[in-house]
Amino acid sequence: MELRLVLRRINRTLLYLLLVVLALLYLVPIYVVVITSLKDNAAISLSHMWSLPVHPSFASIQSAWNQLGPNFGNSIELAIPATIISSLIGSLNGYALSKWKFRGSNVVFFIILFGMFIPYQSVLIPLLRVLDSIGLYNTIAGLILVHSIYGIPITTLIFKNFYSAIPMEIIESGKIDGVGYWGIFRHIILPLSIPGFVVTGIWQFTQVWNNFLFAVSLTNPPNQPVTVALVNIAGSQTVQWNVQMASALLASLPTLIVYIFLGKYFVRGLLAGSVKG
Repeated sequence: MELRLVLRRINRTLLYLLLVVLALLYLVPIYVVVITSLKDNAAISLSHMWSLPVHPSFASIQSAWNQLGPNFGNSIELAIPATIISSLIGSLNGYALSKWKFRGSNVVFFIILFGMFIPYQSVLIPLLRVLDSIGLYNTIAGLILVHSIYGIPITTLIFKNFYSAIPMEIIESGKIDGVGYWGIFRHIILPLSIPGFVVTGIWQFTQVWNNFLFAVSLTNPPNQPVTVALVNIAGSQTVQWNVQMASALLASLPTLIVYIFLGKYFVRGLLAGSVKG
């Protein structure tokens, strides 16, 4: 018995050591990005790539912010509304498809999910023509509309699975009390939906913030999000590695902060709809 306990502790220790090594390997690029962004351009070379900055400087971060600032605001103006709209529509769809079964509901659900598998590249030209015809080409509002629609399939899937775990007895009790379709959603379903909104919020915010194809195809300066501005800096003729690394660091901060503070709720939300009953 004691030998088995010792072996279990050794295995656990080895597992933790392996996880620490893998975590350090995963953090190596972040380490290089951070220390490079704090160096002067003259101090950057392959031979000293791993060395800490002798005289740390925030000049590259300031320079990167001066170039990314307006586009950073565009991304915030885009990501937050698109995330909220797609999450709300997804919750309504998931509520209807999981708790108010109707004839053909499975077909409707299949059609909605089919939108997840349509490649972005295949719809760019018709999408551009549609946005231009309704006056939303080269606007943040047009990008919000596109990302909201493209986010509906995944948010619908998440909320349908999440609501399927809610007992039907709760819905039936609401009907007995005389509460209608919208009343049940507002007073019963929505208060229980916080984990689902956390999952869809993190997922959608990350997807919208990091998207490049729609941003570069459907907008022009000065209405482009930060991902396009980041590529423009990286593609300049003069290579300033410290400014490029600082730009990459600034562009990734919002999604990094979201995952640091809400990551555990993301996992809980994913698991919340995994067990029914």
